[in-house]
Amino acid sequence: RAAAYSDPVRIWSLHPSYLDRQGLVAGWREALLAQAVLAGRTRGYRHHPQLVRFQACVAPVAAIGAYLHELRTEATSRGYRFDPTRILEPTATVTQLTVTDGQLAHEWAHLMAKLTVRSPERARELAGTTAPLSHPLFEVVPGAVAPWEKALPVALPIVPPFRRRHPEVPGPAPRVRAGGPAG
Repeated sequence: RAAAYSDPVRIWSLHPSYLDRQGLVAGWREALLAQAVLAGRTRGYRHHPQLVRFQACVAPVAAIGAYLHELRTEATSRGYRFDPTRILEPTATVTQLTVTDGQLAHEWAHLMAKLTVRSPERARELAGTTAPLSHPLFEVVPGAVAPWEKALPVALPIVPPFRRRHPEVPGPAPRVRAGGPAG
């Protein structure tokens, strides 16, 4: 039975400097989960589409270690303390993985949609970025969005109706008690 990933794990191909606090912390947590999967320490998420590019490496644990190392470097520069002992292979030398410019553009649009909702100030800071950098693990090559990409199109609303922040996104009808309007 295939797993359903309603809120996909996101292992960003974008440079970690673009992430807001929530994105950086979530990226660290999700990459640690990916590391556990790649090291055979957990059975869950083994077939998650975000892991395909790491599983294709000669040394997948070393590759995710290099990925985590860069996240930790960014976190440290912001004054956060990500535990370096959690990285199984922090200093391994790995060959760069590739990411297409189409995938990078897709992730950029996805990140900007997320930031517009949860960190509008950060979204405004990044709004003028026309050619976002990749995570240092990745070399950018020409191409379309990766076939493993499972994220919803960014044009769809990301915020569920119960967290109405945008009046144009319809939410549930107000509840009315039997004795009259809710107050």
